[in-house]
Amino acid sequence: MSGPTPDTPKARLPIETRAQLIEELASGCKPKAAWRIGTEHEKFPFLTDTLEPVPYHGSRSIKALLEGLRDRFGWTGVYEGDNIIALSDPNGLGNVSLEPGGQFELSGAPLASVHETCEEVHEHLSQVREVGDRLGIGFLGLGASPLWSRAETPVMPKGRYGIMAPYMDRVGRYGRDMMFRTCTVQVNLDFSSELDMVQKLRVSLALQPVATALFANSPFLDGKPNGYLSFRSEVWRDTDNARAGMLPFVFEHGMSFERYVDYALDVPMYFIMRDGKYINTAGESFRSFLQGRLPQLPGEKPVIKDWADHLTTIFPEVRLKKYLEMRGADSGPWRRLCALPALWVGLLYHQPSLDAAWDLVKSWTAEERQALRDDVPRQALNARIGSRTVREISAEVLRLSRAGLDARGLSGCKGRMESAFLDTLDETVATGKTAGENLLALYHGSWQGDVRRVFRDFAY
Repeated sequence: MSGPTPDTPKARLPIETRAQLIEELASGCKPKAAWRIGTEHEKFPFLTDTLEPVPYHGSRSIKALLEGLRDRFGWTGVYEGDNIIALSDPNGLGNVSLEPGGQFELSGAPLASVHETCEEVHEHLSQVREVGDRLGIGFLGLGASPLWSRAETPVMPKGRYGIMAPYMDRVGRYGRDMMFRTCTVQVNLDFSSELDMVQKLRVSLALQPVATALFANSPFLDGKPNGYLSFRSEVWRDTDNARAGMLPFVFEHGMSFERYVDYALDVPMYFIMRDGKYINTAGESFRSFLQGRLPQLPGEKPVIKDWADHLTTIFPEVRLKKYLEMRGADSGPWRRLCALPALWVGLLYHQPSLDAAWDLVKSWTAEERQALRDDVPRQALNARIGSRTVREISAEVLRLSRAGLDARGLSGCKGRMESAFLDTLDETVATGKTAGENLLALYHGSWQGDVRRVFRDFAY
């Protein structure tokens, strides 16, 4: 979940017209040579001796972890009031932030290759492990918290969460589970033009359930199996459907930056920030704000920062900002954190692979896409669209992605190509077993029904 937009002179520019919002999205267009890869991933901190969640305050705490990273590795602290709530790179490259239940998130720098993003992930995990070891804090990469109830999960001292959580209770069953008990890995990718954005958005939306299946890794909740292979994905089906989902309008004739702006204008707001403080605007319309009719600030119109903040509170399977965010995957072990950017870079950054992927999905109807999205959390690779299983489609998608990565010709450590990061996904398709199914096999086998073993066997 993104944090507030930095307060810069540009961010304070007033918005007078809808056209400015369209121009703001379109300003994300970049020439291919400037395309970059931004990887984000979340993980659950836990106390290594008790396996309890990590509180914000105390000698063994989220606060101590952030301060330790700041002091040991030169990060800059970001504060809300007196509380350190995030870290930023002093050179403007990436940041570390907190999700509502203390989930620790790396939002990586925009990098040129999958090799570089994987090195960044490795460096980050090395840093948090070094500081965490001194505090008796470990980290677990799963799509959903396997053990702690919502009541046991701490609440981080960030003002936006105090607004979001009560609103979530009114609009869906799983809002608090989404906020406090899920973790994801995502990749942010660029586009060159409106036409390129539309093609990439359509392909990635249609194939997002395939990514969900390949990365399904959240079969436990409250200490036992929850009936899903990706509970994190199921959560998004009933969190807040006014701001989530498969965006069927994207596939309609005339899709454009303007069309997405019109969608976003009518997504209910959560908040705005003034003087560093959150103002509750939950349920209000940004369209009304643009017209100076926001009840909380009568007569006042938004600035660019308000719009950028609003876009971070929209949660479709693929989110459009000045880049595209792939949002469908569960968090997981180190190899899978690198596999996610590899999958989408291979598909979206090589035109022949992108065209072939569009040929694969363009005949799917809105109803078929939605049915696939609904089936994947339980069935993963065994879900079907038409006459084909997701496992069969995944094999074709991975072939296209591998071709796209190899065409980039970028080698890394020991001469390995970027496509080597897909090997773990090829293994998933070859065996027909997701990470979630492998965890369930351990739970019913050598773990003898003790989900606590996941902390020992799968912590970073």
